[in-house]
Amino acid sequence: MLVTTESKAQNWRAVVVFDDRPDALIFVGRSSTHVRQEYIDSFMELLDDEERSHSSAIQMQQWSGSPDAGRWVFKTDLKVPSPTAARIAA
Repeated sequence: MLVTTESKAQNWRAVVVFDDRPDALIFVGRSSTHVRQEYIDSFMELLDDEERSHSSAIQMQQWSGSPDAGRWVFKTDLKVPSPTAARIAA
């Protein structure tokens, strides 16, 4: 966890939700905008075709609490990249 001088940490992450296995972290960023810009590249790089086919959702979550005691809070769902859209983005 990144410790900053802010009174509340502003860390964000993207987590892929699978229909047949536990969730997986795919990206951690400094802001919601940073996560939105980078999660598709991480999704394509970290997951193989079989894992991508079992992806049912991608959640954006924000850290709530102090750096050493808190929890991840769901904020919104992100679009699961389709194979053709991901190739075009690359």
